Amino acid sequence: MKPDQIELLTTTGAPTLHPDGSRLVVAATRPDLRADSYVGQLWEITLDGGRRRLTRGFHDTSPRFAPDGTVLVFLRASAGGKPQLFAVQATGGEPVQLTDQPLGVGRFDISPDSATVVFAARVPEHGRYGTIDGVGAGLEDPRLVTQYKYRMNGLGYTTDKRSQLFSVTLPDLDDEPYVTAVGRLGQKPVEGPGALEEQGAVPAATQLTGADADHLEPVFSADGHRILFTAALGDDADSTLVSDIHSIALDGGDRRQLTNLGGDTLLGCGAPRPSADGGSVFFLASDLSPSGLDFVARNTALYVLSVDDPTSVRRLSEPETVDFGDVQDLVAAGPDAVLAFNRTRGAGELLRISATGETEALVTGPTVVTGADAAGDAVVVSYTDPATSGDVAVVEGAGLRTLTDFSAGLRADTRVGTPQERTYTAPDGTPVHGWVVLPEGDGPHPVLLVIHGGPFAQYGWGYFDEAQVYAAAGYAVLLCNPRGAAGYGQAHGRVIKEAMGTVDLDDVLAYLDGAVAEFDAMDGERLGVMGGSYGGYLTAWTIAHDHRFQAAIVERGYLDPPSFVGSSDIGWFFSEEYTGTDPAHVETQNPFATIGAVRTPAFVIHSEEDLRCPIEQAQRYYTALKKQGVETEMLVFPGETHELSRSGSPWHRRQRFEHILRWWARYLPTPANPSDPAVR
Repeated sequence: MKPDQIELLTTTGAPTLHPDGSRLVVAATRPDLRADSYVGQLWEITLDGGRRRLTRGFHDTSPRFAPDGTVLVFLRASAGGKPQLFAVQATGGEPVQLTDQPLGVGRFDISPDSATVVFAARVPEHGRYGTIDGVGAGLEDPRLVTQYKYRMNGLGYTTDKRSQLFSVTLPDLDDEPYVTAVGRLGQKPVEGPGALEEQGAVPAATQLTGADADHLEPVFSADGHRILFTAALGDDADSTLVSDIHSIALDGGDRRQLTNLGGDTLLGCGAPRPSADGGSVFFLASDLSPSGLDFVARNTALYVLSVDDPTSVRRLSEPETVDFGDVQDLVAAGPDAVLAFNRTRGAGELLRISATGETEALVTGPTVVTGADAAGDAVVVSYTDPATSGDVAVVEGAGLRTLTDFSAGLRADTRVGTPQERTYTAPDGTPVHGWVVLPEGDGPHPVLLVIHGGPFAQYGWGYFDEAQVYAAAGYAVLLCNPRGAAGYGQAHGRVIKEAMGTVDLDDVLAYLDGAVAEFDAMDGERLGVMGGSYGGYLTAWTIAHDHRFQAAIVERGYLDPPSFVGSSDIGWFFSEEYTGTDPAHVETQNPFATIGAVRTPAFVIHSEEDLRCPIEQAQRYYTALKKQGVETEMLVFPGETHELSRSGSPWHRRQRFEHILRWWARYLPTPANPSDPAVR
């Protein structure tokens, strides 16, 4: 794969099955360089493999069939616009707009009687975010900050645009006069947020919540009489990571808290899902310990509570070995069971778990399941694997029967390097698991050690554009999950708590040594190291302690724990939980404390609007290297956040790859990526 081929990366959202189990609808989305945006439509897929494009919007996502099967509700965003709710007859036709929220719509659910939609939407404070004509961001009133939690990467400030819950009645799409009127009114000029609703072009939405907190993940109870949601509404909401499952009546009243009603530990709760029989509520949660802050390598477990007795919370999965922290969603499956997504050793498994804790693995092996739905006896999934950026399949027996081939163009137009699973041994005997992706040819090829972020994350079996781009350019790519990573149990992840840069460094270097020793196609004298976020941290730490690398790339790095405390959106808790509170001990884990030992040329990449690892981390690191005479460059992307490499502007993603290959061509040239003397 080459940088200009990112348009071939079609991904699939979670599918929705028609209630009769005969067909599904899924969103297929891809980067578009001409629009410099992400475009996508909804596709209808029959379980015998037939398919047709159902919508033709600019960016249509998140389809959901109404329980009676007559209507499909989904999110549509115009070019440069915010996602709004639309509805279309399940058989097709002209979609009708349901909302006109100024900052767009998030998660939604449809009532069991198919009459109402509940949704989450951010409500801008008056005077901000375009609510007053002519008042841009630079002319808004100052913000008085009194909380730890006042901004978030990708969202910016949050306390002045809280996520609230709304309900809207689904119109009768068989009422031709209504649909025609809505279509006509929808063509009127729009003058400011909410104008369509004021004109009567969309149904009026009713706001159900108003507390100074984010209300998220709304879902109807099984009988449709209440709405469940997630929020942090406690007195300690600003000083802990605790969140709860709540329920309200359909008019927004009678709020009831369902979780954290007692016990010795505090939970961070999310993804409520009532059982189909109405007797239970399943939810995901992480044990945050009595402090409410100890999030480090805490696996996400599945819990269930009785509707009749919310204090009867039971944990259904073993958090030491099972982790639902990647795809944090639950899907109803049968009267008293849910589907959940377990990450383990690079795979994304699909499990069915009953309210009594009985567990059945539906999808295992070298696949990452990214979404699912169930109806009757049918279970369908969206997934990625080493040669598939996103497709849809039906679960049959112990395997998958693929229904789509959205990645056909990717395989036809690019060479897909096959990841080879390998395990090597760290100096203390700990196995280090990962993958090797080799380029074409006998070599010897220069080697790139690529370190993932997190640190509680993992490389896996899913299609990884980074590895494919580097392999196509002639590099042997090493991807491993050192201690601190997810997917290998909590103990594996927690061992680097207050010990960052210790055994995790041992592990990545052991993986490098093991691979170079095994593969004759690798050139052990021509090495590069790179990583982003925590991977940027460990890259910076590595080149301060090991000088075998010809060059390095430090991207969106966590580079100075003390300054991170006050500058990052998560700094108020992250650094102290990972590196501790004793200044002398923190210094032993701080890349800035050892920056004087760096002599490896380092390319620093960062985004201007990164609130997770703020750009000051990169600016200070780059300046320090330059002052001590280390060859360095800094690449800064305007308008991008911490998610640049995954969901940034398509042009910026392409340019990022081009600059990365330019850097490697300078220090580790290959026949496929030759050096250019003019840019040395």
